[in-house]
Amino acid sequence: MKIAAAYIRVSTDDQIEYSPSSQLEKIREYAKRNDYILPDEYIFIDEGISGRHTQNRAGFNKMIGIAKTKPKPFDTILLWKFSRFARNREDSIVYKSMLRKQCGIDVISISENVGDDKMSVLIEALIEAMDEYYSINLAEEVRRGMTEKASRGEPLTIPSFGYKMEKGKYIPNPETAPVVQRIFNDYLNGKAVREIAVDINNEGYRTIRGNRFENRTIQYIISNPVYIGKIRWTPTGRVRRDYSNPDTMIVQGTHESIIDIDTWNAVQNKLKTANKTKYMRDKPATTPFMLQGLVRCSACGSTLCHTRDNSIQCHSYAHGKCTVSHSISLRKINAMVLNALEKSAATGEFKLEIQPKNTNNPIATESILNQIDKENKKFERVKDAYENGIYTLDEFKESRKKINDTIEKLNQKIAETKEPDKQKVISQLQHKIIDVLPALRSPAVTETEKNSILKSFIRKIIFYRTTEDIDVFFYA
Repeated sequence: MKIAAAYIRVSTDDQIEYSPSSQLEKIREYAKRNDYILPDEYIFIDEGISGRHTQNRAGFNKMIGIAKTKPKPFDTILLWKFSRFARNREDSIVYKSMLRKQCGIDVISISENVGDDKMSVLIEALIEAMDEYYSINLAEEVRRGMTEKASRGEPLTIPSFGYKMEKGKYIPNPETAPVVQRIFNDYLNGKAVREIAVDINNEGYRTIRGNRFENRTIQYIISNPVYIGKIRWTPTGRVRRDYSNPDTMIVQGTHESIIDIDTWNAVQNKLKTANKTKYMRDKPATTPFMLQGLVRCSACGSTLCHTRDNSIQCHSYAHGKCTVSHSISLRKINAMVLNALEKSAATGEFKLEIQPKNTNNPIATESILNQIDKENKKFERVKDAYENGIYTLDEFKESRKKINDTIEKLNQKIAETKEPDKQKVISQLQHKIIDVLPALRSPAVTETEKNSILKSFIRKIIFYRTTEDIDVFFYA
């Protein structure tokens, strides 16, 4: 008896024929008729997700990830229709080919019997081509409908911060509409966007999607014409941040404005001046530096990035999400790190994050335990098959022996996976640091080379702004 997985996808809530429960019911019936075992843990569902692309399909991606494990967890993936797997021929070809050739896993549509002869390849390709055409045509129809709706000034998306939706119409939210007005006034009165974002975050406000405000969030709000009663829509979907796309429509909406036109115009004029000044300034330095990607903010954990004045600053602080500045000159932080390395090499004191080396047994213990758990679950399914009369006694014994042999080998791997000897690691780090310190201090070695050297044994560096101290974490 073979093991099957099921993949179920619906794009919208009103697809009754293709609802998850109806798809699963048909797949279970097919599995029973064709002697497949369909375990609950191998049922993967994506609801309300388009099949045009795979990036946002969590269920699909989880299924593909499990399918790649060894030994293969199932023999077949059952679908209600091929269109549930993908509406993009490129994705369909890539994933089906990978599953069949690399994993030995078939993909079967239970309602589209294409057969198993050479003509089945052509028939399956024709079905997928028709599905892709349907998807593209549907997208065009939806876009056309949304464009028509926008031309009438009707809402197209969830309400922006400051509004709420009632009976299909944007209504000013009495709790957040005053915050929007304050944002416009604060910006007009000279407050920086970062400062505005920090103030609003500190007051406990969050965006419509529940995120903290950032610089770009404030910039988006003060340039969004929805607040003066208009609807902005780009039918082609190609949107620039400055909305200079000639296809972008801005029409009078059916909702009440929050910002008066005089304030709006004053803010837009100030934005134009600020943007012009911004483009006239030199671009931020992109020159690599020795500690690039290694130093973290002690307040929020974000990486410290290069700034124009040859310093580094918390990335989240620069964008209004972190409230604690961690600005420090590169010269100063470089000296602190080199001194810390020299001290660790001399004293043998290290903050270690030991990771198993990739030797002859690269599989981590946790991964092996997961495989053992899969084998135990497989045995339970084999046992159920025997008790239900699907397996003969000889088939049950043979399957049990294979599973026990696999578990024994996995247990041997666990015994071979040992944590590195701590004292040995420390000794190696001491010698490593002594060897590389001259290069790290040498002006003849490039910053990129120094960065590569440090990343070979440093996991991260935490910088504490209040005490002007650092913690260096090493790994073997």
